[in-house]
Amino acid sequence: MWTLERFGAVVTPTTGAVLSGASVWRLLTGRLGSSMQRPERRAVERDESEIARWIAHEWPGIKEGP
Repeated sequence: MWTLERFGAVVTPTTGAVLSGASVWRLLTGRLGSSMQRPERRAVERDESEIARWIAHEWPGIKEGP
């Protein structure tokens, strides 16, 4: 994931400008119009109904132990 520090480290050698974290934030959100986003770590094939069934029927037996 990109952090403000990582982005600043890429900008500095490219442009020669040393930017603080606040400056990078203003650049990204103001002029470039980007927003903070983090990808969801969820499989596309995820089946919510099957997960609910497993939690209701399978998990209690596993949780109890042998």
